Amino acid sequence: MEQETPPTEGAPQPEPATSQLEMAATEVGSVFVSNYPPYSQWSEADLERFDAALQATPAADAPPLGMYLHIPFCRKRCRFCYFRVYTDKNADEVQTYCDALAREVEAYAQLPFTQGRPLRFIYFGGGTPSYIAAKHLAELVHRIRDAFPWTDVEEVTFECEPGTLTRPKLENIRELGITRLSLGVEHFNDHILQLNGRAHISTEIDRVIPWVQEIDFAQFNLDLISGMIGETWETWRDTVEKTIDTDPDSVTIYQLELPYNTGISKEFMEGTLDVPLADWQQKREWQLFAIERLEEAGYHVSSAYTMVKGEGSFRYRDSLWHGADMLGTGVSSFGHVGGVHVQNTANWVEYLGAVGEGRLPVQRALQTTETDRLIREFILQMKTGKIQAAYFDKKFDTNVMERFAAPLKALESAGMATLRGDGFDLTMQGLLQVDSLLPGFYDERHRNARYT
Repeated sequence: MEQETPPTEGAPQPEPATSQLEMAATEVGSVFVSNYPPYSQWSEADLERFDAALQATPAADAPPLGMYLHIPFCRKRCRFCYFRVYTDKNADEVQTYCDALAREVEAYAQLPFTQGRPLRFIYFGGGTPSYIAAKHLAELVHRIRDAFPWTDVEEVTFECEPGTLTRPKLENIRELGITRLSLGVEHFNDHILQLNGRAHISTEIDRVIPWVQEIDFAQFNLDLISGMIGETWETWRDTVEKTIDTDPDSVTIYQLELPYNTGISKEFMEGTLDVPLADWQQKREWQLFAIERLEEAGYHVSSAYTMVKGEGSFRYRDSLWHGADMLGTGVSSFGHVGGVHVQNTANWVEYLGAVGEGRLPVQRALQTTETDRLIREFILQMKTGKIQAAYFDKKFDTNVMERFAAPLKALESAGMATLRGDGFDLTMQGLLQVDSLLPGFYDERHRNARYT
């Protein structure tokens, strides 16, 4: 779940106009802002623009190119999950999907847009990439590397679920060229894990972590979620302390969101959820506790969700937040190509059918404007807690401090930001609720649009 800019979404759902900033309770419809303009603005109408972008020769100063590969399989669907995942596919179906995924990548490799452009970052997300057998993974990686050599790749991230790992599988993952291993722990308490529908248990976490440390991946990230159902101060403190004892290179901490297409959301709306939901203030207090304890342990804030040690970086995230191109491959995944947003079909049969017929399995797209791209980078970079105005002046010839003077002044007045001549910094109060602040910077035509 480490993506920070989640590359897959479930079916579009309606959302309330109320922002998180205005909510006390955790209400169904809360969203994690992962892109701009909102997904609801993407449509089939702009697929021709996407096709045109792929046929264009990239400019000499084209941004970095990366790739996301969606592995949509899980042992079990978590109650809070809103990604496109499958828990009912057998080995033959997994192989069929991996073959289709490789064919999609190979198709992209033949297009003018990718010629002469090395991949700079690769992300295996899910779902659970570590769910698939080592044999399937090796075949997939070899075909990808044949299509797009990894000579210049700076980071290859791979998401894992503890219960799907063995030491030999971890060794195979490392040998395939994975540099950043992200372990989806989410919590260390078995009761919390069970309540939230996680497939793994704490003994599996305890078994896997020494293997990860001994195999010595270049970067080891550990995921947590504050505010999972059943959470208490006692369980959260214990999880934070165990995380520190684990000593990962980075820790990603999300606050529980409730988009409409999660199991918890469905139960809440039906009135069958019998476990209290923590409100936003409580979740932020828990996240603040984690941040402060991790700082005491030698970590520093890298974004609203990530704490890192030393010079740790996250190339995938930083590239996307600075306008990189990305090929989104696999069912439901999204990409960004030459100024055009695009998302693949979320339907398994349609995805396999399109690839089998030699077509890219795209479903909707959006040709972005220069203003769209400015706002997108601005709001995503706000998640780091710092904005440098000079970057936007150079890239977009825009003084963002003047352009966004009104909403920035409002944030300052609310104690959410500290303005300075060359940019601004979010206060900790602002950083802890940054997703609720971002719509204030949307263009007027998108401000009240449904997100997905």
